[in-house]
Amino acid sequence: MCLGLPGRVVSWQTTDRVAGVEIAGVVRNIDMGMLEGPFMPDEYVLVHSGIALERISAERAAELAGLY
Repeated sequence: MCLGLPGRVVSWQTTDRVAGVEIAGVVRNIDMGMLEGPFMPDEYVLVHSGIALERISAERAAELAGLY
């Protein structure tokens, strides 16, 4: 089982497939290569080891954030 954290996309660089994603109040560069873009600010993704695994709803992100 892997631990995935919900994150909010704040910026996206189309050339690098890297997004600035806010996780627990800290913006990190996340590899978005496993997902199909484009990505919009305020969209949520599930992140594991610096890689976005899937898009999730804001409601699901809030639910997951409450578990940590």
